[in-house]
Amino acid sequence: MLDPSGLLGVSKITSSAIELTDGLALRGPVILLNGRAFLWDPPIAGGSWKGWGKETWQLFEVVVPRPEILLFGTGKSIILPPPSVRTHLNNLGIQLDFMDTRNACSTYNLLLEEGRRVGAALLPLGNQVPWSDIPKE
Repeated sequence: MLDPSGLLGVSKITSSAIELTDGLALRGPVILLNGRAFLWDPPIAGGSWKGWGKETWQLFEVVVPRPEILLFGTGKSIILPPPSVRTHLNNLGIQLDFMDTRNACSTYNLLLEEGRRVGAALLPLGNQVPWSDIPKE
């Protein structure tokens, strides 16, 4: 279990939300980085990866410090991203590991507890919906 010293991890993941250790439940794609959660509006993932260019990963070009490893949770199952995604992030000095989102959340929490500079880019388990289309509660 993450200690409450400011580490922001994932406490639970369901088909409708990713719940963070601070109690916030997010119903869309999110990036966890440097103790913060960033709402993320990537193109809809799938077999074609159409629209997944460098701009999808702009946050990692400007953030300091950059994570040494980025865990890319691709949803309910592993969907291999195009080599250009790995190449771009590697050129920024970031190692990319991709896995289903449940395993990405678990691995993120573990590496965070170990004190590693880790980030997570998480797609939801259910259908991916742009943040602008999610009703406000």
